[in-house]
Formats: sequence, C-alpha cells, structure tokens
Amino acid sequence: MDARNDMLRLLNSRRQGFSLEQPFYTDPDYFKLDMELIWYRDWLFIGHDCELPKPGSFITVQIGDYPVVLVRDQQGKINAFHNSCRHRGSRVCNSDKGTATKLVCPYHQWTYELDGRLLFARQMVDGFDKSQYGLKPVACESVGGYIFICLASEPADFAPMRAMIEPYLLPHRLREAKVAFESTIIEKGNWKLVWENNRECYHCAGNHPELCKTFPEAPTVTGVQGADSDPEMLAHWAKCEAAGLPSKFRIDPAGQYRATRAPLLRDAVSYTMTGKRAVERNLSDSVSTDRIGSLLLYHYPTTWNHILGDHAVTFRVLPISATETAVTTKWLVHKDAVEGVDYDLAELTHVWTETNDQDRRIVEENAFGILSPAYEPGPYSELHEGGVIQFVEWYASFIGPRLAEGGRPALRSVA
Repeated sequence: MDARNDMLRLLNSRRQGFSLEQPFYTDPDYFKLDMELIWYRDWLFIGHDCELPKPGSFITVQIGDYPVVLVRDQQGKINAFHNSCRHRGSRVCNSDKGTATKLVCPYHQWTYELDGRLLFARQMVDGFDKSQYGLKPVACESVGGYIFICLASEPADFAPMRAMIEPYLLPHRLREAKVAFESTIIEKGNWKLVWENNRECYHCAGNHPELCKTFPEAPTVTGVQGADSDPEMLAHWAKCEAAGLPSKFRIDPAGQYRATRAPLLRDAVSYTMTGKRAVERNLSDSVSTDRIGSLLLYHYPTTWNHILGDHAVTFRVLPISATETAVTTKWLVHKDAVEGVDYDLAELTHVWTETNDQDRRIVEENAFGILSPAYEPGPYSELHEGGVIQFVEWYASFIGPRLAEGGRPALRSVA
C-alpha cells in the first residue's frame, strides 16, 4: 500500500483524543506528504518587517526543498522570491541575511532588481529577452510586523487572518521594533511532536522551573479550554480591552490560527526569574498599561508567540526531515532600547533559552520512545491537553481531504 493511501486509512481509523500512529512521527514518506500537502500549500511565518529595515535588506529561508529570499525593494515593499537563479538554478543569495543594492548570482553574475526583474545577463545572444527571466515570485504578506509567505501557485486568501489578528498586533508596533537576539536549535523529533509539546502545560511543573515562575499552568490560559468561563481570564480581558488592547480569545473556523491575551502569575510583568521587567523601555510607545500579561498568537504550522509590555518572544517552526525540526526564537525590543542600558541580554533571554532547551530534550525523548516497536497511540488528558487535541484535529482535518483528493485539494478560504 502506498504512503498516501496508508496515511489516509490511519487518519480515518484513528481514535479521537489519542496520539497519532507511529508513521506520522517517523516515516520519511509521511513527512514528504506533510511537506507537499501542508507546508508547500499554506501560509508560513518567516520573520519580521523590522529585520528588513531598508531597501536591499534581505533574509533567506529554506522550506523543505525550496530556498526562498525575502527582500525590501526601493519602494519599501517586501518581496519574496524563489532563491534560484533563472540561468542554471544556483542560489542567488547564499547567506542568512544581508544588504545588497541588487541581487547578484555569484555563479555567473546574473543581476536582479530588488523587485525580481532581471537587469543584466552578460554575454547572452542578441535577442535574449531579459523580461522572461526574472526571479520567480513567492506570495508574501505582512501583518502587524509579521511576514508570511505561501509557496502555492494559488495561495489561500490571506484576508481573513489579517482581519482577525491585525487588531491584536498593531498596538505593539512590532514593525518599529528590533531583534535583540535570536537563536535556532535543532530538535531531533518530528514537527508535530514539537507542536504537541508546545500545546500543553501538563508537562510544565516537572520540566520548566524558570517558565513556571511567571507563566500559568492552567489549561484555560491559551484559550482553547474554557477561557471564557475563567473569572481571572475574563477580568484580564476586560482590563486590557478597556485600555484599547484586543484580548478576548478568538479562533478561526478551521482552527489554524488564534489569539488571546493571558495574565502572568501574581505580580509578574515579564518572563524573568523575578517576574520584573526585562527591558526598562516599553516595547511600544502606544502601550503603557501595566501588567498586560502576554498576547498569545498561534498559527499552524509555523509559529507561536508571546508579546508582553516590555518585549516580545516569537517562535518559528521549520521541518528539516521526518525526525528533525528547526525552532528559531527571536527576542524583540523597542527599536531605541540599548543593550546594557535598557536591558541585560542574559536576563532578557534566560527563561526562554532554558525552556527551549528543556523542550528540546522532552521532544527528543518523546521521539526516541515512539521509535519503539511497542509504541501505540495513547490518550491525551482531556483536562490538560485540550490544546494538543485541537492541534491534532486541525492536522487531520487539513491533510485528510487533501490526501483524499489525490493531492489536488480545493483551496481553502482561510490563511
């Protein structure tokens, strides 16, 4: 039986509220289907507008088989292109980030404008039409300081996601922030295990001593499980919304993205060992209300986020193989905040650096155990793992119909 039919059979016969069968976490052919039917078809978070501060600023990213470059052009627009020269396919930009007046392929110096047009191709025959050989575009959208791309030839409509999450993001003015620090770790586990671990705090008390000083373990915090009946959450939403900060839990109909604002523990205002501010200067000049907690923003399959009063911590998930996943974390602060004056970098990054490493070990032990021939799907805790159940339901509901339609799914109306 081929992998497509086998995957569909296992999805159709799976037990609700249980983890997935072993091949979903280990099999290279299942991984290829994940890439083809989700990662190459849906909107993916890549980075932030502030990482491209001026014309010519670029960043690169690898999505499975696709190298992509994002660059700000002379008009200030952020463009995304397949990072493959139209001459013989060499990568045009081979560094993670940089600045260039033009994009020049290092192989034969074919030169492209920042809007993708081919400007110069030396020693080609007379009549060579440069206009036919610009860089191939990739769909690109920016919302509230976040850049998303979609590799599909006909991307799903981005407008519904923009309409929902932009009001939450705009007060924090992340377009005007700067990245104080970033790190990328490789977790030796399937991307779905990375997400399942993220989607619950059932494991937090026994594994995250630093995070548990400020972040609540209550399953209502992320909104999926009973947030609208939690008095503390309701009071926090009311306080923040009165200050002009959208806060109530909202989720799109397909379950792919959602946002809510959650309180931190006791008097904590930031993710530090003391709960005190990590950055003296507010992240946004527009937000001065104290104790706003954390804006939690999720978008499957690439990002979860914590946006506080003094800084933001953003996460990007990118699969490498069936058993390897890259997790990139960025700490954003006010563009004028000065390291050593407004913040100490070690204090700013400590909680999530430790938490990320703890999660890496958890995911890797989980992945190692799933390799056992004795593994079989186990039940999620309905009390604490509602977020995991919701993630698995989203995964099954997205990839299942696409498998059934032979890999040619009807495009959805959600981002």
